[in-house]
Parts: sequence; C-alpha cells; structure tokens
Amino acid sequence: MVDVIHVESEFAPLRTVVLARSEFATPAEAKDGPETRFLPDPGAIDFTGDLRDADPARQSRWEAERDALEEVLDSYGVEVLRPRPLTSAEKAFTGNAGYANFFARDPFFTIGDHVIEGSMRFAHRRIEVLPMRGLFAEHVLTTGARYVATPMPEVPEEHDPALGPGPFLEGGDVLVLGRHVFVGTSGLASSPAGIAWLSHYLAPFGHTVESVRLRPDILHLDCALGLVREGLLVACPDAFLDGIPERLRAWDRIEVSLAETARLATNGLPLDPDTYVTDPEFTHIGEQLKRRGITVEYVDFSVSRSFGGSFRCSTQPLRRTAEKPSDPGPAT
Repeated sequence: MVDVIHVESEFAPLRTVVLARSEFATPAEAKDGPETRFLPDPGAIDFTGDLRDADPARQSRWEAERDALEEVLDSYGVEVLRPRPLTSAEKAFTGNAGYANFFARDPFFTIGDHVIEGSMRFAHRRIEVLPMRGLFAEHVLTTGARYVATPMPEVPEEHDPALGPGPFLEGGDVLVLGRHVFVGTSGLASSPAGIAWLSHYLAPFGHTVESVRLRPDILHLDCALGLVREGLLVACPDAFLDGIPERLRAWDRIEVSLAETARLATNGLPLDPDTYVTDPEFTHIGEQLKRRGITVEYVDFSVSRSFGGSFRCSTQPLRRTAEKPSDPGPAT
C-alpha cells in the first residue's frame, strides 16, 4: 500500500510505479492518420482490430516484455501496480476508434504530490485512464495527495486533422525536475491550451511549467529527451524547434539521431541516479552510461517500441523520492 505519493524528479529512486497492460485495437483509419506519423515503421500497425485476436504470438511476446520489466523492477525493490484490463463495455464504447490500455505514462502523471489525469488527443486513447481509476481509489485517495483532472477536450469538427482544440495534456510530454516541469508540444499530443491549464494549476504550489516545442513527427517529449540523473541526459538535439531547454544545456549529454529517436532511444527508465533500464537495441547508449558509472539493465522491448513507446511510456511513478516508503516524504 502506498502511504505517500510524491515524485521529486525523473531520476529520484523509484519506489512505486504503475506498469501498463498490453491491450491495443487499431483505429479504423490508423494507417492514414496522425496515429502513425511518429512510428519508425507504420507497417507495425499491420493488423485490424485487437492484437490479441489478430496475432496471438505477437501479443504473447508483448506481454512477456512487460513481465520481464516487472521482474527487473521487483529485483530493485520497486512496488509494481497494474491497471485492470478494459471491460467489454469500454471496448464497445469506442466503436471504430479502436482502444488502448498500453502505455501507462500518458493518461495520468505525477508531479510532486499531485496526481493529474491527462487529456488525450487520439480518440482511441481517450478512455485509457479508466482502468487506472481503481488504483487511484486504493492508492491515491487514501493519502494526502492532490488528485485532479485536466479539462475534457472539446469535440472536434469532422475531418479536423488536429482532432480539435483540446485542451490536450499527456504524461509522455511531462518531465519533472524538482519544481520545474518541462512539457513538450508537437501537435501530436499535448497542446498549448493544456500546458496553460497545467501552469495555472501548479503555479500556486510553487511549480514553474516550461513549454518545449518539438518537431511535428515527435509524439512526446520523452521520445526526444531523457533525464538520467542530475547533470546527465540522453537527447536528440534535432528534435527541438528551439534547441534543448536552456536549463539543461550545460548538462553532460549523450546524443542520438532522429532515426534512433523514432525507435525510442531516449525512452529508457532510471530506477535511481545510478541505475538505468534500456533495450539491447541501444547497447551503445548503455556503454556510454556505464562509462559514467551507471548500472544498465537490458530488457528486449521490441514489440512495445513498435507501437511507439518504451520503458518510460510503459510506466508512471506514484513515488520517486530519496526517502524510503516508511518515511513521511516531503511536503508541498
């Protein structure tokens, strides 16, 4: 049972985390829409309907990837929570839009002691927060954490490629560095209206929100930037329209290409400032981290990555603090 909700930063020791399920049914028009613009291989969405029915072997490999990550998390003493599966009614509710319960990072996020439901741009992901609600009831509402939701997005006009004015706000765009919060915006996920709402909400609590503009083929900020520990990051400089944020420019940097960014090279998961999880696809990044004194754990996440997300996308922390779970935790 989580006794304190608090996320200090992207690399503070991970204590409690929500690990995603593996449920995905393709949107009817996914092959021709913005849902595939960011994928390294749009052909990865080469099935119709639920992957479990269309390709059981691939579904099994996908589930095994998440189980393997859970084993690593368990070995480091991280408490792992899993959302429930989607119900048949929820799957039917989305109609031809498809459905998703596959990347826990995006439908909600944690900043300090604030648990915030996001507002998803893609129609097939707009009910993805629902399987999380039971976790919120059991592990958030029983603590002193603040729990709010981003305003519901407006209904888009037919054939609107932007899917309406929003506001949109997705956890993959949100990176926490103490009371400074970076939020990416590319036109595929979080929007200026969503960022403005978050800034308005957090300002009374002493947080600063910085908008970070990305290329239009980058889904989320964490697809272009990963904070490994204080003073060290992995990033694709070419993904930023205005350059890497000023606050981070003096940090030691491991650079990756746009092609590697599309394969989720920056989307590893720090377990603490000295331990990092990534895919064996990125051994060259792991070797550079090792030379900087970081222990690297490798998990094959090729199926997850084919759908546009990796380790950070598959997880959402509820507790990342230097204090151990029995300690009271910092106040905000």
